[in-house]
Order: sequence, then structure tokens, then C-alpha cells
Amino acid sequence: MKSKLLIAALAAVFVSGCTTDPYTGQQKVSNLAGGAALGALGGAALGSLAGGDDRRNALIGAGVGALAGGAIGGYMDQQEAQLRAQLQGTGVSVTRMGDKIILNMPSNITFDTDQSAVKPQFYDTLNSVALVLQKFNRSLVDVAGHTDSTGSDSYNLTLSQQRAQSVTSYLISQGNDPRRFFTQGFGESQPVADNSTEAGRAANRRVTIQISPLS
Repeated sequence: MKSKLLIAALAAVFVSGCTTDPYTGQQKVSNLAGGAALGALGGAALGSLAGGDDRRNALIGAGVGALAGGAIGGYMDQQEAQLRAQLQGTGVSVTRMGDKIILNMPSNITFDTDQSAVKPQFYDTLNSVALVLQKFNRSLVDVAGHTDSTGSDSYNLTLSQQRAQSVTSYLISQGNDPRRFFTQGFGESQPVADNSTEAGRAANRRVTIQISPLS
């Protein structure tokens, strides 16, 4: 019941907070609504930015400059625009939430059933993500794996972690700094749809990538 209420609350926040970008025609979630949505999710469903300070310090120590407050919006706008252009028609959705960008990768295009290895057919899509992340290297990247409720909790937790790690490893293998990444599996604990339907279960099987500015 708690999960269903969470989903309903989150949906209401998104609907009320969506605006249309006059330049791209794409829907965005306003800063206020995006913050409310992340708060409703407890900060976990889309990535917790765990170790954010450690990652920030490591990157700045390596010479990667942090973004000043006034530069963040434009930097994230450009990154969002390039991700939308690269990912159009791939099945990966791009959502803007304040200063964060969320990529949602449904498992049916990313993994075979009960497998954690990325499908070869999905490499081109991940290559596109990797290239944008390389260009916009002043971003922190949180990769989160999620499953439906079929199977045991422990199995789903392990599978979600392995899938998230597979995506992270691939993006790093394409030249991205591993210090930018945090990876976590949430199993079935963060549903975005009703697990009692096939469509709902399909929506819950996913990997999300949260991209946040280094500031």
C-alpha cells in the first residue's frame, strides 16, 4: 500500500510540475516539482548521490573544476539537449528535474531475461551516453538498478546491482572517469508502477542514470 501511495504521489507531482520547453517542445519538471519528486522518493529511487563529497573532492583534486552557481543551469541545459538528440528513438527516456537529468533504460532493450550482461544491440545507445558524459565531464553519475517483484528479494537485489554495475562498467570502459560514478541496486524496493500487471512489471525493470552537476 505504501508503494502504491508513493507512486500516486509522485505521479501527481510530475503532472502538476511539467512544463513545455519552448525551444525543444520537450516536457520538463520544474525545479520545485523535481525537488518534491526526489523528496517523495526518499532520494533513493533515482540514485542517492552517495559519496558525493568524496567524489567531488577527488575530481577537484584531479583538476576537474567545479561549476559555479550561475553556470550550472546552462551547463545542464546543453548536456540535456545533447542527450535528447543522441537518444531520440532509442527507447531511453530523458527527464529533467531541476539541475538533474534522469535517463530511464527499460530492461527489455538493455538486458535479456534474468541476465546482467548488456545486450550487444544496446551498445550503440550506451556509446552515445558515454560520449556526452565525456564531453560534460563536470557531472556526477549515479547508476541505479531496479527489478519487478517476481522472484525473491535477495535474487532481485543481486540482479539489480549486477545490471547497474554492467552499465557503469561499460560507460567507464568508453573513457569516463570512474571517480564520477556511484552504482547501487535497489531490487524491487522502488517500483514506479503496479507489479500486479505485466505492463507495470515491465516499467519496474529498469536501470536509471542520474546526472548531477559537480558544484
